[in-house]
Amino acid sequence: MARIDYDERAAAAFEAARQLPSDGLAQWRDAIARYLAPQPGMRVLDVGAGTGMWATALAGWFGITVVAIEPAAAMRARATCPAVIGGDARALPLGAATADGAWLSTVIHHVPDLAAAARELARVLRPGAPVLIRSAFAGRCQHIGLTRFWPETVAVLDTYPSAADVCAAFGAAGFGYLALEPVSQVTASSLATVAASLRRAAHTPLTLISDDAYQAGLARLRAAATETGPVTDVLDLLVFRNATTQ
Repeated sequence: MARIDYDERAAAAFEAARQLPSDGLAQWRDAIARYLAPQPGMRVLDVGAGTGMWATALAGWFGITVVAIEPAAAMRARATCPAVIGGDARALPLGAATADGAWLSTVIHHVPDLAAAARELARVLRPGAPVLIRSAFAGRCQHIGLTRFWPETVAVLDTYPSAADVCAAFGAAGFGYLALEPVSQVTASSLATVAASLRRAAHTPLTLISDDAYQAGLARLRAAATETGPVTDVLDLLVFRNATTQ
């Protein structure tokens, strides 16, 4: 499923370097609430849940049941949420029309068959349920901090599915388009924190550039680490609603 192999080394790097500060996610919380409209008793899928950061956040923010689904055993072993089920976006281990929404965070570029994943989500979601996709989409990566220090990552990010690609796949599966909006987050308290916690294996774009390019960017990051203030990134939220009838 993944562009990189989430083995034990990559999972450890992800756990160490990809946890976002909870107090920097207010805009994500608000955006998710607008489209998910959380209610008591809702059952929401976190597809490609990784180590469970978002599953934990969604359950804590909204008091809902979150079913975390992750294909990599090494990531599941490090999960912080109560339970993570093994599964793939193309073959979800749930019955038809059993979920009230789905969340996919920085996972869509790992899915080799978007059309199959969209059809599978249409199967497991109830009619009217939303799909919320947090991602860097091709051509819309200018406000992602990695690109400042590693400009070579722009070429990698531009190989990711575009928003139009994802809209086409989900539209063909019976989803209606709702929104595409940029959402800001505080990724770290400072560049010094980023430099101290950085793990190359935790970031797909960094694993796909040359060693020389990586080292040059690391030197630029360390040189800039004296800058003060929080580090802010912007990713997109793409939202669909399941228009199929079961």
